[in-house]
Amino acid sequence: MNSELSSQQVKDIGEQGLLERLQRFCPPEIIGDDAAVLETLPGQSLVVTTDVLVDGVHFSNLTTSPEDAGWRAAAANLSDLAAMGASPLGITVGLGLPGELRVSWVERLYQGMTECLQKYNTLIVGGDVVRSPVTTLAITAFGQVNPSQIIRRSAAVVGDAIVVTGVHGASHAGLELLLHSELGQNLKDAERTALTRAHQRPQPRLDVLPILQKIFASSCPIPIAGMDSSDGLADAIIQICRASGVGAILERRQIPVPKTFNHWLPQEQALAYALYGGEDFELVLCLPQKLASTLVQHLGEGAAIVGKITSGSTVLLHDEQKKFPDQVLSLSQGFQHFNQ
Repeated sequence: MNSELSSQQVKDIGEQGLLERLQRFCPPEIIGDDAAVLETLPGQSLVVTTDVLVDGVHFSNLTTSPEDAGWRAAAANLSDLAAMGASPLGITVGLGLPGELRVSWVERLYQGMTECLQKYNTLIVGGDVVRSPVTTLAITAFGQVNPSQIIRRSAAVVGDAIVVTGVHGASHAGLELLLHSELGQNLKDAERTALTRAHQRPQPRLDVLPILQKIFASSCPIPIAGMDSSDGLADAIIQICRASGVGAILERRQIPVPKTFNHWLPQEQALAYALYGGEDFELVLCLPQKLASTLVQHLGEGAAIVGKITSGSTVLLHDEQKKFPDQVLSLSQGFQHFNQ
């Protein structure tokens, strides 16, 4: 990139100049009006989700390049669609930017978003730009889903198995390694890279949706409860239980964590990363035991049944070997905005 162009600041080219640059990332046949028009298939429901990310809260130049920040922002929204059972159609992007921010930083942010979206045939179809003292990114994502296949938090019933689609704790471990380079001295380079990659380039689990459709193709629609684990595994299960009016028991030793944790982190710290670390973007699904076992077999390594739905309202962490007492899980143990 030309050094003069890379040093340009947002205030140098203004709103229209910046929009002209960013329109290159959008399909010309969709943008240009006051709103995007997205066609959905007959018999489909439109699903809409919005995420706001703020510099210093959700991303930082200490741990995240502009490209990675863009990827993570797009992945977070696609993960929300996956958690509803919806396939993505497109996203709009709202930017709040300081005038002194370099234009090249914004373009690199969009490049990262585009790299993530391209994997799922998803487009940036519009947005807005305003001046702000803090760099802020607000994404609205649109998806579609067959009404009979919508995944809701409120659909869990007593006896359901609780399935996670992959390991937990990797993203938080990657963040700790990025913030504290002295950690993990006994990790191999490939192991360290895998963990930091899990934080910087998380993968939304849209790949799970075709598997669910295949499993249920020959049976009557069965309600599936679920959400993603972006705020931590414990948070996801507690939120599902609250919405469904049920409780749960999680088996401590069935919670999948990265294999690298075994020779790096103490057991209790590894468990804390898995339960409360967040930003793993896996799906947490509640469904009948037999179908849950079939789903785990299809998903392969990392997926696991971690517990079951119970009556009552308590969410317990249980150790079947009786080495640890039962522990009641609560939202206060994880990250909460305004409580930090």
